[in-house]
Amino acid sequence: MTRKLLPGILAMAIIVVASNILVQHLFGQWLTWGAFTYPFAFLVTDLTNRFYGAPAARRVVWAGFATGVVCSLVGTQITGEFGPLVTLRVALASGTAFLAAQMLDVTVFDRMRTGAWWKAPLVSTLLGSSLDTALFFTIAFSATLSFIEPANDVSWAGALLPLLGVGPAAPLWVSLAAADWLVKLALALAALVPFRLILARTNAKVA
Repeated sequence: MTRKLLPGILAMAIIVVASNILVQHLFGQWLTWGAFTYPFAFLVTDLTNRFYGAPAARRVVWAGFATGVVCSLVGTQITGEFGPLVTLRVALASGTAFLAAQMLDVTVFDRMRTGAWWKAPLVSTLLGSSLDTALFFTIAFSATLSFIEPANDVSWAGALLPLLGVGPAAPLWVSLAAADWLVKLALALAALVPFRLILARTNAKVA
């Protein structure tokens, strides 16, 4: 079983490492490049779940979580212009959000696996992505959780600005979260294409 899961584990590790690197680079005003790579972790989880079941998918998730922890530890030792590349709050937010969201994805997918081929990956990814965004941005940047790391000044994230530049006034981190969530929703739909193609290519049941 471990050998069968190796492609999924490697894919998950690559996505996590790439996302940790790309999240440091902005794409426009509200997004980082990592927003476009991380959502594919759900595709890896769902394919593993479809082929090998929920227990196997959870093993792949744990492998991704371990990779993320290592990346965070490395990031805390690298100093950028404004301090460590990864702060305690960001590391905690990233790990918590990843693990909770991926485990939710596995559970929802498993319960819906007997339905139409697209329902399980779409619903599980949408729910998992929503939880991931909510947990990460709240833990990392909400002023109400500043006690987690008092020395880390994230007041910039609380600056009141029009939501996504056009809506009502809201903390900057809410706009960042909203943009991240919208990208995840779009990629959840886009990921149905490779999901279906891979199932068809391997002659797996698709309906």
